[in-house]
This record gives sequence, C-alpha cells and structure tokens, in this order.
Amino acid sequence: MAEGNQTIMEKAEARFVDKQKKTAERNKATAEYMSEARAREIKTARLRELRLAKEEADRVAEALNPTPKKKRVVKKATEVKT
Repeated sequence: MAEGNQTIMEKAEARFVDKQKKTAERNKATAEYMSEARAREIKTARLRELRLAKEEADRVAEALNPTPKKKRVVKKATEVKT
C-alpha cells in the first residue's frame, strides 16, 4: 500500500507543478497583453494630441489668412436658331 500512496503523491505533485506552470504562463501572457494595451493607449493619446494641435494651427492660419473665394463663372446661354 505504501507504493500506491507514493505513486498517488507523485501524480498529485506532477499535476500541481503543471498547474503552477500554466498559471505562470497565463500571468505572463496577461502581463504582456496589458503592457501592449497600455502602450497602445499612450501612443493613441499622443497622436490625438498632435492631430488636435495641427487642426488648431490650421484654424488659426485660416483665420489669419483667409483664402479668397473663387468667383463663379456664368456661362451665357446660346440661342439655337431653327
């Protein structure tokens, strides 16, 4: 019976080690995912700030130097003789 208990203990220990490895891998993957998500959020915020600054600069430039509106060309209607 001692041998039976020994193998049961070895199997239980092996399962425990497997669970620990899987948990460690899962935690590592989660940490990588969270890190990538945070980096993406930071990059998106930086790009948004740059875009908004550019749009504001464009609005200021447009207000200081308005572009002249193009005059509409009126075509004269030609009469058709019958």
